[in-house]
Amino acid sequence: MGVDLRHVSHTSLTLTLPSLTGEPAAYDPTFNGPIHNRCVPCVCVCVCARGCCCVLAWLYGDPRHVLYPRNSTGMFCGVSPNHRLVICHGGQSAIVYTHTHSCLTHSGLVIAMVVSLLFLLLLRFLAAILIWILILGVLAVGAFGIWYCYREYAMLANSTVTYNNVGFSTNVDVYLQIRDTWLAFLILLSVAEAVLLLTLIFLRTRILIAIALIRESSKAVSYMMTTLIYPLVSFVFLVVCVSYWGITALYLATSGAPVYNVVALNMSQSDCSTVITGNQTCDPLAFNSSMYPSCPSARCVFIKYNKDGLFQRNLFNLQIYNVFAFLWCVNFVIALGQCTLAGAFASYYWAFHKPSDIPTCPLASSFMRALRYHVGSLAFGALILTIVQIIRIILEYIDHKCRAAQNCCVRFILCCLKCCFWCLEKFIKFLNRNAYIMIAIYGKNFCVSAKNAFLLLMRNIIRVVVLDKVTDLLLFFGRLLVVGGVGVLAFYFFSGRLVIPGVSFTASALNYYWMPIIAVVFGAYLIAHGFFSVYNMCVDTLFLCFLEDLERNDGSAEKPYYMSKSLMKILNKKNKQPNKQ
Repeated sequence: MGVDLRHVSHTSLTLTLPSLTGEPAAYDPTFNGPIHNRCVPCVCVCVCARGCCCVLAWLYGDPRHVLYPRNSTGMFCGVSPNHRLVICHGGQSAIVYTHTHSCLTHSGLVIAMVVSLLFLLLLRFLAAILIWILILGVLAVGAFGIWYCYREYAMLANSTVTYNNVGFSTNVDVYLQIRDTWLAFLILLSVAEAVLLLTLIFLRTRILIAIALIRESSKAVSYMMTTLIYPLVSFVFLVVCVSYWGITALYLATSGAPVYNVVALNMSQSDCSTVITGNQTCDPLAFNSSMYPSCPSARCVFIKYNKDGLFQRNLFNLQIYNVFAFLWCVNFVIALGQCTLAGAFASYYWAFHKPSDIPTCPLASSFMRALRYHVGSLAFGALILTIVQIIRIILEYIDHKCRAAQNCCVRFILCCLKCCFWCLEKFIKFLNRNAYIMIAIYGKNFCVSAKNAFLLLMRNIIRVVVLDKVTDLLLFFGRLLVVGGVGVLAFYFFSGRLVIPGVSFTASALNYYWMPIIAVVFGAYLIAHGFFSVYNMCVDTLFLCFLEDLERNDGSAEKPYYMSKSLMKILNKKNKQPNKQ
């Protein structure tokens, strides 16, 4: 019996076809923010294995191998038999760096912190102005480039120099004397300017959405100021990971214990050969030749380092595992931070009446929720990224070893593999970041969350690209403002070109004034990166919540929108008021 397709609706036909972007999220009347009651099991095999590795390393290792050399008898130089150290005196530093200079350096870091915080808070009011200034600035730079290329092209109208006359040359200025060079530049810049103008014309609504989300993110950060200090927590965890890895690697690298045997210096004595048989081990500190009265020439002599045991034969494998575990721990700490911040900012978005409906202590609640329910999912996502990073390290090692071979085919294959895995690592970082946001909101496992996040982004790919580029441009401008401004201020001050009333300081007080300047710039970059990473996570979280809000709700009294009024105004949407009985 046939089916009359004329009576089949377009909607029902669409639902029967597979879609690469998945189906929009359905309305869930029980959902009102991050899930609290979903449990994810935690796999502790890696932790136990790394603990065993560290215990073995601490049992067999001896960091004195790094601090003190050994003599021909295997004893540490500079350490007497009763373990008293020989104290060595060093000279004084050539750089004069007083307590006043240290305070001034710290003041520069405080300035960087204040400027970063003010910039993020002012985005609530100046986001649209700053973004349009940056966009118009790019257009102005492009227009100036077009005018300059046309001017140079017109000035070389009578030039007879061509590429055939010049040929190949390492002097770039020679090619700038050719008229066709400026014509090529003119065409490229004109095409780029036209593409940018068309993009602004056709994507202006999406740019307005990006601006509104950035403004909303600044409002969320202002309501939850504690989120700005979370990078300090991640920094402490990362310091612990690095220290744990470094100490374990040091103990593993110094795990070769010396072996001492009893040896007769004068084997011509008849009784020595019968007393000293085989490889008799001994302790050089407790050895006494009186234990061998028939062989007075017996001595406890260093023979070799012990490399015959199962542990010693697998030191290289244990070092590789230590690096693997280190990368896994670092990626897990980053994942924990992203999930914690995502949970806090998601609780802000899904609060219908802001800020009265925002939960108390959202950051602490999100952190405890991530530790209790999502550790397994975060560890799994970190494991996938770690495997890719280990493969990249192996490829770099192989490439380093194959450079002397001068095999073009092998080098080309390695270059392609390195490029592919670099792209794969970037993609996994992007996917993991959005998966952690979905984990924080819905509490599902990593694979389901990654799939839902990917399909949601694919259904809104143009909005994703516009928001990503606009946010990157704005945060780049913010980092440039903070780091560049603090760096210039530090240069003028430490070089003695800026005089602050009440501070007696001259450039001659420092033998090398670039050291505090570099310290201030580096510290300012870390501070700005910490602040802006939180802000960037807020933008990404609110963006995914916004997309979910559009798909789940329709503005009716039963399914109202949770987005801000400015976003609803841009999209020409509004919440209907419930009918009064």
